[in-house]
Parts: sequence; structure tokens; C-alpha cells
Amino acid sequence: MAFVAGAAGVQGLAALPGTGAQCLLGLLAAAGAAALRLGPRAMAPRLAGALALGLGAGVLNAAWQAEARLRDALDERHQDQVLRLPVRLAALAETDASGARVLAEPLEPRPAGVPSRIRVTWRQPEGGPPLPELVPGQMWRMTLVLRRPHGLMNPHAPDAEGRLFAAGVRALGTVRGQPRPLGFDPWASPLIAVQWARHRIRAGMREALGAHRYAPVLIALAIGDQAGVAREDWRIFNRSGITHLVSISGMHVTSIAGMAGLLTAAIWRRLRWRGTGAAEFVPSRLAGGAAAALAAWAYCLLAGWGVPARRTFFMLSAVLAAAMARLPLTAGRTLLAAAAFVTALDPWSPLAPGFWLSFGAVAVLLRVADTSAAPGAGRLRRWAAGLRQAAAMQLAITLGLTPMLAFLVHQVSLGSPLANAVAIPAVGFVVTPLALLCAALSATPGAQAAAAWAGRAGLAAFDWTMAPVAWVGTADWASVPVAAAPWPWLALAGAGAAWALQARGWPLRPLGWLCMLPMLCWRPERPEPGYWRMTALDVGQGSAILVQTARTDLLFDAGPRHYGGADAGERVVAPFLLARGVRRLDTMIVSHADMDHVGGTRAVLAEVEAAAVLASFDLARFLRRDAARWPREREPALPPLQARCRRGDRWEADGVAFSVLHPDEARARAGRGRNADSCVLHVQGEAHSLLLTGDVGMREERALAAELPASDVVLAGHHGSATSSSRELVAAAKAAHVIAQSGHLNRYGHPAPAIKRRWEAAGARFWHTDRDGAVVAESRRNGLAVWSQRERGGRYWHGR
Repeated sequence: MAFVAGAAGVQGLAALPGTGAQCLLGLLAAAGAAALRLGPRAMAPRLAGALALGLGAGVLNAAWQAEARLRDALDERHQDQVLRLPVRLAALAETDASGARVLAEPLEPRPAGVPSRIRVTWRQPEGGPPLPELVPGQMWRMTLVLRRPHGLMNPHAPDAEGRLFAAGVRALGTVRGQPRPLGFDPWASPLIAVQWARHRIRAGMREALGAHRYAPVLIALAIGDQAGVAREDWRIFNRSGITHLVSISGMHVTSIAGMAGLLTAAIWRRLRWRGTGAAEFVPSRLAGGAAAALAAWAYCLLAGWGVPARRTFFMLSAVLAAAMARLPLTAGRTLLAAAAFVTALDPWSPLAPGFWLSFGAVAVLLRVADTSAAPGAGRLRRWAAGLRQAAAMQLAITLGLTPMLAFLVHQVSLGSPLANAVAIPAVGFVVTPLALLCAALSATPGAQAAAAWAGRAGLAAFDWTMAPVAWVGTADWASVPVAAAPWPWLALAGAGAAWALQARGWPLRPLGWLCMLPMLCWRPERPEPGYWRMTALDVGQGSAILVQTARTDLLFDAGPRHYGGADAGERVVAPFLLARGVRRLDTMIVSHADMDHVGGTRAVLAEVEAAAVLASFDLARFLRRDAARWPREREPALPPLQARCRRGDRWEADGVAFSVLHPDEARARAGRGRNADSCVLHVQGEAHSLLLTGDVGMREERALAAELPASDVVLAGHHGSATSSSRELVAAAKAAHVIAQSGHLNRYGHPAPAIKRRWEAAGARFWHTDRDGAVVAESRRNGLAVWSQRERGGRYWHGR
């Protein structure tokens, strides 16, 4: 436990421990190892020594591996530059309508400053020929634009840079021109050979399963490739609480290993050589265990070597080692040994939610199994006891994982027990074996017809399973959003769950569940009356700002949506609102009709209600056109109040005044474009003020400047473009802080260097989200506080 905690702690650091700190940790680990040699009576020193040894070893192992990975970085001279590189494809390609993404390794000799793993994006040219089939082991000469990994940085959101760093991806490359094939060598390394085998199986299963909606689900169940599962299906799986089933789980690996072990043991008992049985040299139990471990290892490699698969393999290996050494290893110690092995090989595994959910689910199962009563005599009583135990296990897993799910995904699935009661036996005992059979037959020459039969049977079974599960997943009551609580409340909830799962007779055992209430009922702190809090989200090249007062919430713009389908409203804005405890917006303002401001509106309104919407255009008409082009599984309800924003509109909430400064209906705007129609909002609190400018240009800014009140915080117009932030506006605003919402290395060059210098020369601190992540400004009695997500949530891999 200390070893895992040490490795996990390193992943929360803004900088790795220095040489001096590592020397101290080494001494701590050595002292802990020495303490373990004390006599059995010195239990307290031995326990302290074990903790010191585990913690020191965990930190040092994680730090050493992290330093090696940091050194394998893209050199600054190659950043955003074009290089022509020979590469070998090293993993399954992810393909969709926009193109393909695949992991590539530069061929040796590798140019200096180029990392060993590059995630390559090969876009499908509009109207051009389809991309070639990308197979692991292929070698290509590619012209690539290389960039360091960069991801959006927002509070309570996943860290995309952290995921890429954990996967060893140290550069992103975009294909330019037409790559030239250099050859094919699937046996270049054992890992590439495994990926080639996975590709063969996936191709065979795609042919056998056809274009069925759930064909990617069966592929995910067989080989762990989840890239093809639709986003709408993931949403249903998450809301119904069956996401853990649509992946390679421990149950899958255990079933494969168990069959291999039982078959090998049966054959081993009957195997004889010159009258001597093989079991006389090696017991059939050990032979079966070795075969089970080998089968589990092979299947885990074929399934992508994910955390659940690794956990199961190391648990099986620990059990086998204990059996061979005649050690009385308990289930709990086996689980902890597996966690330590997983973390030792991959110290970034604690960054994955699946690590905690996987080990947590098994820990709950082991706890429930230990405390379950033995079944009584008689077949009916045994069946009844088995049903009761299954129901108790499902309820215990649901309740036991509630704190972790609430902390990681900010929602609690109320329909999970009902959906899992149907899905677990159907997926575990029917769909998954048929998917594995389809995979095996797909890789067998001449067995495509049999593979298609097995695939159709699996799809039919999953269709029947999804009928009740989809009903649960689409119901309004299926899940409840939970605000993002601080980690001390998670610790309290986890301790309460552990207390409640103890054996019968444990004092005040049911009261442990009450420890979850502070976390589930927690609400983020809000500003005092007369003050406000503003969050300028990092949504790439677009705009989305949340303004909160003591009791009201206002969203200004909803983020971009790109024509490839990426929707910041769905991926960033709506999850952030729910994490902040915002389930209903009092006001939503859409500044103008450009897609980088209005693109995420439908996705936001599908998740969060809005009492009123103000826009500079006909929003209802836009939503109808948007729905025709981009259909969604869940359509939003239009707000009861929809109106145009007009100069002079004013309202007050909790002692904070909101004023619309633009557009002015009295002035003709013909031919000036949508940017000139942008809504401009001024927020005046008791002590500080805020100006949100949309995309207005210098002409509109000069008209505003004559009557513009001073503003402490200003959102730079048009993402910091050179066509906005006029000298007149800068002089009138007298801002202390200016924020430009812009995309990383965007093609427009936002924010313009001249505009940044102009604001800084006027005395303002200039923030931009592509560098700083989300920027938060909070008006308080004791002053104005402004900070960025990269400042407060930075990790050692950011910007490296």
C-alpha cells in the first residue's frame, strides 16, 4: 500500500524530487529495510520500517521512470516544424470519417531531438481517395508537422497531456502530403507482432459482424479496442453503470485462464511416459496453474494490456507463486501484490480511473465474499442463498464504488443495480464467450462463415440485453450529477464505505454509509452578495465563460464545435457546469452566430436547463438547422424565455448589476458581419467589474469607449485578434487583468503579439488560455484574485 501511495503521490507533483530529496528517500527506504530485520516483538518499528521502505521505493521508482520519459521529449527546435521521417506503425489505428490516428516509432537512426513515440494524425482529404489500410508493422516515409503534446486544462476535467504522457507519447505529428510506403515487418518486435495479431483479429471481426451498431462493442469485449464505440452508446453505458462490462475485465481474463488451466490439468493427470505419470514429477495443479498464467498473459497482451487485465494477470501470478512456494497468501494480500506489480511496471497507472475502480471493485467483492454466510442444505435453499449473495455483491459494489465514481466522473448511477442485474449475466456468460469465439474463428483460415454465425448470435444477445439497459440509461432518474468535492470528503466517504463493509458484529456498521452524505451533498462555495466569480474555460479556439453570483449562474457563449464533430459544449462546458453544481442556468447569452461561440449550445442545453437565453440572432432557427445537420440522441428543451440582447438591457442579481452595452438597434449594421453584432456584457459588483466583449471589432469598441465604465477584468475581443482591443477601449477600460480565449498554435495567430503588448503597456496582466488553461477571477471583500488552472493544477509533465 505504501509503495502504491508513493508512486501515486509523485503523479500529483508540479516538479519531480531533486537529487537531494531522492537521496533522503533512498536513506529512508534503507532504514525501513533495516527495521524489517528486527525481532518479531518489535512490531511497531517493523510496521514503520515497512511503510518507509514501500513509500521510499514507490517514490524513487516513479521518479526515475518519469525522468527517463521527460528526457525523451521533442526538442524545441522541432516544435511546429516540418520533418520528413521514416516511421514504423506500432499500434492499432483509430479511424473515422475525419481520418486516422496511429502510434508510430521513428526508425533508427532517429534524428536528435525526436522522441521514440509519435501519435500521428493522417487526415482524410475532402473529396480525395480513401486512406490506405494502416497495419502495425508497416513502414512509411512521412512528412510530419511535429508538436509537443498539449491538451485543454480546466478544473475538474481529465488531463489529456497526462494520458499521453502515461502512454509514452511525447510528440504529436500531422501528415502533410502523401506518405511513401517503405515496407512491412510485423516481426520487428514482440509488441508489434502482438499489435499485428490484434489488427488481423479486428479486421476479421469487422468482416464477420458487418455494420451493426454494436459491432464495435463485441470487438471491445474480444480484444479491448474501444475506439469504434459510438459516443451515444458510451453515454448510455455511463448513465446505466455498465461501462465496466464493455471492456476487457478481470472476469474475461479469468475465464480464459480457468479454461486453459482446467484443460491442462486434466491432460497432465493422464499424461504418461514409459509407465511414469507426468503428475509424479510436477503436480497437475501446478501444471494447470502455469498454463492458466501463460494463457492469461497471452490474452492480456492480445487485449491491449490494460489495467484490469494486468491486475488479473498479476493476481493469478501471485496465487500461482504462493501455491508453488506453499505460502498462505490471503486474497487481500494477493490484491495488494497485484497493485504493487502494476504500479512498479507502470507508475502512471494510478492516473487512470480504471485503476481505482478495478482494484476497488475486486476489494469489495473479496470483502463481501468473506462476510457472506454459508448456504444452507437443500437445492432451493442453496439457490436462494446464491441469489441473495449475488444481489448483496451487486449492491455492495454499487455502494462501495459510489465515492470513487462521484469523485472521478461527477455522477452517481441510480439505475446501476437494475442494469447490472440484467447485463452482468448476459454479457459475462453469453455475449463475451460468443465475442471470443467470433474472434478466434475470424483468425482461423476458412472459418469466416462460422465467425459470422457466432458474431450474429452475440449481437442478437447484446441487442436483447440493451433493451432494458437503454431504457435505464435514457431515463431522467438513471443518474444524478454530483458536484466535484475536495479530496478530504472522498477520504471520509471511502473510510465510511470500508467501515460499512466489515463483517457482521462490527460496531455501528450501517452508519458507515452516512459518511458518504457530505461528499454527495457538497456544493461549491459561492461568492458573497455583491461579489462574483468568473471562469474563462479553456475550450480551444472559442469562447465559454461562466459568471456566478451568490445564487445565480450566467453562461456567456457555449464553446466551439468543429466540423469533424468535436463539440466543446459536450466535452468541456456541460461537464464543468455539472462539476460546479450548476444544474440550471439563470441566463445564457450567446454573443453571436459564429460556430466558435455558438457551436456547443445544443450540447449544453441538453444537459443543463436554462431559464432565459439572450442572443444577437434567431437562436431557435439556428438550433433547428443545427439539429438537421448534427442529430443528437438527446435533444435539448428550449428555454421558456428567448430574446435578442439589446443595448440598455439591465438586471440585477444578488447585488451584482448586469448591463448589455451592445448591439444598438438604433444603428444600422448592414454589411458589417456577425462579429459586429456581438453581445457585449458588463458586470458590476460591489468592488470589481467585468467586461465580456464577444468578437466586436475596433469600430464597435470606439463607439463603446466613450461611455464604457472602468473594468477590472476584460475578455479581449475576438480572442485577442489584431482587429479588436483598440487603443480607445484599452484606455477606457483601465483593466488590471485581460484574458484571451484562444487555441493552442491556432492558424489565426491569436492572441496577436501587438495586442498583448498594448494591454501590458496599459498596466494589465495578460492571460491566454492556450498557455494558462482556464482562468478564474474571483471578486472578494479582500480584493480581486485571479489565477489559472496551469498554475494550480500543473504537473511535472506539463510543458515539458
